[in-house]
Amino acid sequence: MQAVITAVGPDHRGLADPIVHSVTELGANICEIQMFDRDDVHVFSMLTRVEIDPQRFAELREAMTGVARATGLSIRTWSPELAALEGRKPRLAICVTYRSETPLAVLRAIRDGRIRAEASLVISNRQKLRGLAEQFGAPWRLIGDADGAPDDDRMIDLCDELAIDYVVLARYMRVLPAASCWKYAGGRIINLHHGLLPSFPGMRPYHEAYASRMLTYGATCHFIVPELDAGNQIINQSTFTVPPGLPLGEVIRRGQEDNEPECLVEGVRRVVDGEVRLHFNRVVAAKPAD
Repeated sequence: MQAVITAVGPDHRGLADPIVHSVTELGANICEIQMFDRDDVHVFSMLTRVEIDPQRFAELREAMTGVARATGLSIRTWSPELAALEGRKPRLAICVTYRSETPLAVLRAIRDGRIRAEASLVISNRQKLRGLAEQFGAPWRLIGDADGAPDDDRMIDLCDELAIDYVVLARYMRVLPAASCWKYAGGRIINLHHGLLPSFPGMRPYHEAYASRMLTYGATCHFIVPELDAGNQIINQSTFTVPPGLPLGEVIRRGQEDNEPECLVEGVRRVVDGEVRLHFNRVVAAKPAD
């Protein structure tokens, strides 16, 4: 089985060695290593992807717990095959802010069995969509202050407490810090961008595409990758075409109400069903199509 180990913490010498040694001692094959030192803030980040006998996965977790104690690193050991190994559905944390269309679509898809996962948590930096979580019986947690500034460490703590497999940013209108991205790196954070990447990044992709006189608009579901913009991390894209002269407001309405929700649902489904994974920051097909 494939396992992903992430490690984040204060930077000093000798942090990578105990992780690598522990992995190889268990007979695992190292498939990928990424390391990043942010000298300005003295933070060390590392991702290690390995192939290991499923019967030794528990030993791997125990070994990484020991490395964390010895080094002071925040270490997480996870596998995209963990839910199946434990006989359960993958657990999702759905992050929201103001717009309801995309999280509503995901919650409906879970309820209807299109997304074979569990809505274990709805997280927000605003109170507006609390009723949506309650409607579907999903636990709700507010992590924002009165101005909507999120407690990013609290978000990670909540995901750890509930053993979340995937974090879904369903029009969550805050940027995750690099440390959070590293802690859940390896294809565990799924984002919906309301524009076609890489052509229209940023906060106003509809406006930029409209200013370019585009007649085709779209949305992009992609993995969040630490320190990189979405490019090779695209899971799914969906588009819609409009007639010349259609007002911008109507373009945005069609995108938000129809196109964006379907784009995110299909992207999450592909990940949960194990059809795609990240490999060296590129999305690859995890299994051949039937």
